[in-house]
Order: sequence, then structure tokens, then C-alpha cells
Amino acid sequence: MQASRILPDLQCSLVCEDVRREANGKFILIGVINFIVVPQLPVGARLCVFNQWTAGVGQFRENIRVIGPDQTTVLAKSEMKFNLEDAGQHASNLSVFGLRFDTPGTYFVEVVVDDVMKLRYPLPVIVVPPQQ
Repeated sequence: MQASRILPDLQCSLVCEDVRREANGKFILIGVINFIVVPQLPVGARLCVFNQWTAGVGQFRENIRVIGPDQTTVLAKSEMKFNLEDAGQHASNLSVFGLRFDTPGTYFVEVVVDDVMKLRYPLPVIVVPPQQ
């Protein structure tokens, strides 16, 4: 008996400045971000969220949300459909966001597949004024 649908595993989710793809198909992630340090707010930022899925079978819907420090405000969201024909395949998805951060604090990136939360991780925004 062959499984008709298996929810995939999230192999990785990384926030970075940019993603490039080589001629051989490999991805290059540029400027992996764990936190954002700025001299003042508000500030605009371009952020990429790179997700890689594996060990699933079927068609899926990925949702990415960037949540504000109040834990309720959705600053940005992205939805993408992808397919895995067998459990040995991988699907690499990229969402690009233009964001505006108005307040310091811990923002969150949420990764959801078919209404199942797979990962939620912090993205602190820290204000460090320039030194005199």
C-alpha cells in the first residue's frame, strides 16, 4: 500500500538578505540573519525567508507570517503551493518581504503548512544608537 499523502517535515527555515541559485541548482544564502540591529527606527528592510521541505507526499500550502512584538499584528505574509511526489524529494521555497519596523522588540517568523504550525522563531529588532 502506498501513502497518498504525508505531511512534510521542515528541514530548515532561514531569514537572510538574499538568495541566489547557481547554474548547478545549488542555493547560495547571503547574509543569514538572527537579529536586526539598527541605529534608529522606523526602518525599512528587505528580508528573504528560505524554507526547505522533505519527507512528504502530496500537494501542500505553505504560509509564512511575520508577527510584531505584540504577538498579534501581522506585518507580512506569504502563501505558496508546492508538491512532493515522493518522500525522498525536497521542495525549496523562497518568500521575499519588504518590511517596516516601527518599534524595537522581538518579532516572530511563523512557518505553517496546511494549517499546521511547523516552526515559530524569534527575530529581535534592536536599536543601538551610533557612537560619538
